[in-house]
Amino acid sequence: MRENRGAAGGAPPPEEAEELDAIVGAVLVASRVLVAVSARSLADVEDTVTLTQFRTLVVLSGLGETRLNTLAERLDVGASSALRTVDRLLAAGLVTRHEDTRDRRAVVIALTPRGRRLVATVTDRRRAAIAEVVERMPASRRRGLVAALTAFAEAADEPVPTPQEVPAEGW
Repeated sequence: MRENRGAAGGAPPPEEAEELDAIVGAVLVASRVLVAVSARSLADVEDTVTLTQFRTLVVLSGLGETRLNTLAERLDVGASSALRTVDRLLAAGLVTRHEDTRDRRAVVIALTPRGRRLVATVTDRRRAAIAEVVERMPASRRRGLVAALTAFAEAADEPVPTPQEVPAEGW
């Protein structure tokens, strides 16, 4: 949720604007590292899935069996775009699609065992690559990372699991 800046909704004071600019710059640099990690983790499966398709698989991994419209909302795309992605994943044997038993007008999507294995394999690669980077950071600089990244994910409306909710294969 966004912080209220007052009724006028004006620009932040100069010192806050400078801090915000520095934070945005640092996040941009970190995002380049994370994009590179993501690209490398998908390198061995790029003939199977694209980055967009992998994101769909990861979201399905977190949601479990879900309706197409819910999946589209979580991906922040239209239902037709989600359906095209699901069709490609279905053809690759990574997801299943069937009518919802409670509402025959709705379509339900789920990962196949092959889809779960692919998510686990790629996630394991990402975890290892990220761990290498984090391990090179001084311990004193790592301490606030979990809180800061969790707050960042929450502000972006990305579901943040509790430690008990994290699946064995990770996110």
